Amino acid sequence: SVALKSEIKKLIYTHLGIWLLLLAQVCVGHLKLLPHDQVAMPYQWEYPYLLSVLPSLLGLLSFPRNNISYLVLSMISTGLFSIAPLIYGAMEMFPMAQQLYRHGKAYRFIFGFSAVSVMYLVVVVAAQVHGWQLYYSKKLLDSWFTSTQEKKKK
Repeated sequence: SVALKSEIKKLIYTHLGIWLLLLAQVCVGHLKLLPHDQVAMPYQWEYPYLLSVLPSLLGLLSFPRNNISYLVLSMISTGLFSIAPLIYGAMEMFPMAQQLYRHGKAYRFIFGFSAVSVMYLVVVVAAQVHGWQLYYSKKLLDSWFTSTQEKKKK
């Protein structure tokens, strides 16, 4: 249980790093802190993904008292607020990615790099983080449920 909590915390902190980078892009894009040729306006999928901080917070709240309810809510909301926007984002950006790789034309950039390439990299890393987080959360949930059942038998 302790090892699983440690792994999940590492994944949550990694997710928070990704989340902060996306939040920075959204803020810079809307507040016009940098020109749009340096930092592109966010894609539509990035806005609902900003809600993905909620499952991470629920996950962290579940640890101090081994709260099964918070962990289950964290797992469900990870699917809704984290993985679903990533799937939508991959589909939303696909036409721009096709145009870039077929014709070599990119119209949005993030510090000189094609925005669609950078954001696909973010999607791939975030999907792995959330996938591992769900895997370890399920193992932790099974562990907590087993220990709860053993306490009830005594």
